[in-house]
Amino acid sequence: MKDIHTVFTQFKEDFPQVHLKYEDLGQEIHLKSGPLSEKTRWLIKLTVSASSGHHRALETHLAKSRKAGVTEDEIKHALLLLIPTCGFPAFMEAYRTYQQQS
Repeated sequence: MKDIHTVFTQFKEDFPQVHLKYEDLGQEIHLKSGPLSEKTRWLIKLTVSASSGHHRALETHLAKSRKAGVTEDEIKHALLLLIPTCGFPAFMEAYRTYQQQS
C-alpha cells in the first residue's frame, strides 16, 4: 500500500532499521497474537485512532479497513460508537476525517 502521509515515507528513508522493527511488531500483533478477523482488527484500529484524536492514523486505518473489506456502513457504525464513550465532539472530528477520505 502506498504511504498516505509523506512524513511516513520520510521516516522510512531516514530510519530504515527502525521502520523494519516497527513493521515486524505490527505483523506480529496483527497476524499472530490473537483470534480476531482482519476486518475486526481494522475496525478496532480505526476506532482507537479516532478516539485518541490521531487523525493521520485514522486516515491510514480507514484506507486499510476498506482494503480488508470493511463496508462504509460498518465504518460509520464504528465511528458512531464513539459518541457514548468519547463524546459527540470526538465523533465529529473523526467523522470529518472520514468524510474527507470518502
